[in-house]
Amino acid sequence: MTRPAAAGRCGAGLRVSDMDVGEALDLGREALLTVLIVASPIMGIGMLVGLTISLFQSMTQLQEQTLSFVPKIVAMVGIALLLVPWLAGLLLEYARELLGQPPF
Repeated sequence: MTRPAAAGRCGAGLRVSDMDVGEALDLGREALLTVLIVASPIMGIGMLVGLTISLFQSMTQLQEQTLSFVPKIVAMVGIALLLVPWLAGLLLEYARELLGQPPF
């Protein structure tokens, strides 16, 4: 499949090259790693709070579904608000790296 002549030029007369498979795989790997790093603290705190509440419920034989849901949400929102500067910096660094090198 060939490109039209106008689509082959970019900005100041630079030739647009096709992305090879290695670059595409690197971009995908970096995106998945960034998502894992951003989501893991929030999901981890939700898991720890859920485990703690489950242990408390099993020891007291209190089986209320909303008792485990509300503390997990509060803890996850709290840790997300606490880590906003770090998470935003990480995402901005990834965006700068992604936009700094044209992938096409």
